Amino acid sequence: MRYLTSGESHGPQLTTIIEGLPAGMPLLDSDINEELARRQKGYGRGRRMQIEKDTVQITGGIRHGYTLGSPVALVVENNDWKHWTKIMGQEPLNPEDEAEVKRKISRPRPGHADLNGALKYGHRDMRNVLERSSARETTVRVAAGAVAKKLLSELGIQVAAHVIEIGGVASSVKEYSSLEELKEITEESPVRCLDPDAGQKMMEAIDTAKENGDSIGGVVEVIVEGMPPGVGSYVHYDRKLDSKLAGAMVSINAFKGVEFGIGFEAARKPGSEVHDEIVWDPERGYYRKTNRLGGFEGGMSTGMPIVVRGVMKPIPTLYKPLQSVDIETKEPFSASIERSDSCAVPAAAVVAENVIAWELAAALVDQFYSDRFETLKATVEEQRKFAREF
Repeated sequence: MRYLTSGESHGPQLTTIIEGLPAGMPLLDSDINEELARRQKGYGRGRRMQIEKDTVQITGGIRHGYTLGSPVALVVENNDWKHWTKIMGQEPLNPEDEAEVKRKISRPRPGHADLNGALKYGHRDMRNVLERSSARETTVRVAAGAVAKKLLSELGIQVAAHVIEIGGVASSVKEYSSLEELKEITEESPVRCLDPDAGQKMMEAIDTAKENGDSIGGVVEVIVEGMPPGVGSYVHYDRKLDSKLAGAMVSINAFKGVEFGIGFEAARKPGSEVHDEIVWDPERGYYRKTNRLGGFEGGMSTGMPIVVRGVMKPIPTLYKPLQSVDIETKEPFSASIERSDSCAVPAAAVVAENVIAWELAAALVDQFYSDRFETLKATVEEQRKFAREF
């Protein structure tokens, strides 16, 4: 199972084509639109979220509410396109329009893809880079992830995400009775935080950063329950499931670190306080007394909840100017912007939730027979039964 995305931040639309979904899986546009709406929420977002009200058009691969087994095409239109038709149009410019419309960008912004992308492709106008490297592209990554979440939910697998730190303010509440409770609480929080006191301090930190013309980052956590044991591989390095999740997490714009379970804390503890003891009972089969390794051993799922965290750096587009160099004149300048988020961590939690869901769904489709959804469902349940009775 795979997908490709296409489109620019201020282009007419964003598109993704998904290949490899089993036939007969229920899927409605409302399943996707719910996730797109969640992505646009969050304290600290900029004015772009007021311009775009993202909804999906399913233009192929679905009939009467079910997948056909053929590629599924999803489109999200950019409402702001009407203001960018000349600047981002596909047709060549007339000479008389070129100076007025093209607005050549030769000043790379620190922390962005501008300069490296220009060096890679030879673009003298770095709009060719920034339009695609924009986090706007995560819109259709979330759309693809929403399809994956639907597949997982039909297989009895639930995914949720929340924010555990912003700008050095960390949540102290770590307990919840169920993923449903976690979802209910964090969906009501402007910063998607389980701890209301920490959430209030996070919003204050975001306000302070904005007043100072600065930005702040944070840490998000994704939890998955219901994943059967043995998904992934210890045989080949490139089929280790935790490796795929790590790659997915750091593929999100501005994400710079990832950890599972107790993560980097394992480096400071003895093995007796890191590894999870194995127990068995007739109802559950094999399980772990603790979950310090975050649901993975040997690159495979253990059947315990998967717990993975991602670290997001502060957004590099700042109102506080940073120094850079014009690629045409080679003169130094102070980079500045007109519109930006001061913090996108709450929205990034939704993106993380969906990219993790995609990798898990893809791993299941890869490992089990998946041409027909009902057969996939039966074989996943058979794996659960086999693991309990083994």
